[in-house]
Amino acid sequence: MSFGKMNGFADIVKTRQVKDSEGFIHSENEVLASVRVYREGRHGSQRWANLAAFSEATDLFCFRCIPGLTVTTDQFLICDDCRYDIVSVEDVKGRGMYIELLAKKEVPTVG
Repeated sequence: MSFGKMNGFADIVKTRQVKDSEGFIHSENEVLASVRVYREGRHGSQRWANLAAFSEATDLFCFRCIPGLTVTTDQFLICDDCRYDIVSVEDVKGRGMYIELLAKKEVPTVG
């Protein structure tokens, strides 16, 4: 993977509960990192056929590992003003250089 293929940008975000001065709790999004990503949408390629177990995933993201940050399924991505819930996280070839994750695009409901 090279920087030439990583032509998109995404924010890795975590939701946390914050208590205000009056004692009420509300959710707040905290950006953990902003990274360059390679994004591949779901289509009929051989790679997606092998990932059939993750039928709910709509996109595949690949980016360089960030020292000191562990990406988990509790977090989500913001890319191109769309929210993606993380389904699966994998260290590519176990080398600690790249992270590949499968994500599901969150579609707002109307009504």
